[in-house]
Amino acid sequence: MADTDLPQLYLVTPPKVELSSFPDQLARALDAVEIACLRLELATRDEDEIARAADACREVAHARDIAIVIADHVLMVERLGLDGVHFTDGARQVRKTRADLGGDAIVGAFCGTSRHDGMTAGEQGADYVSFGPVGESNLGDGSVAERDLFAWWSEMIEVPVVAEGGLTAALVADLAPVTDFFSLRDEIWSAENPVATLERLAAARG
Repeated sequence: MADTDLPQLYLVTPPKVELSSFPDQLARALDAVEIACLRLELATRDEDEIARAADACREVAHARDIAIVIADHVLMVERLGLDGVHFTDGARQVRKTRADLGGDAIVGAFCGTSRHDGMTAGEQGADYVSFGPVGESNLGDGSVAERDLFAWWSEMIEVPVVAEGGLTAALVADLAPVTDFFSLRDEIWSAENPVATLERLAAARG
């Protein structure tokens, strides 16, 4: 049984997935460590490519009772049988999307380092707010989301908060007391052994 006091893990796909190999790799990762949610976030805008990847990833995630959301493509959520959407551009679409998808859908928003954007997203019905990068990463505009932001948020705001971008074992250990989720992507998929890296970062939570 997972320690409920520890932040949960939230896995993001690589920007490009090879359907011949990635579903198996994803399955191994999901079986190795308890994962709360999976996000499909591809670099391509090709809807057929996105749909094929979504079908493959949904099958792996739902077989393990893990929710899967898609980055930005809100119109694909219901069509592809996904559980919700993650907006990479902050709060501006949250209110309408919550109304369109209903209360059961997951709606999240990446808000960079902006406390104001995060509060707006929460007020408009986001299930979680994501800040980052917390380390060296090409996420956002490069401004680092400091520990103080997470500490303040965790103390003052009830909406769950996600730390993402440039995570290391040291950062995971440092941020574990002040965040609800860690979102992992390049940290895992660019490693020589993704599963071992995932297990190491998971263990760093405490």
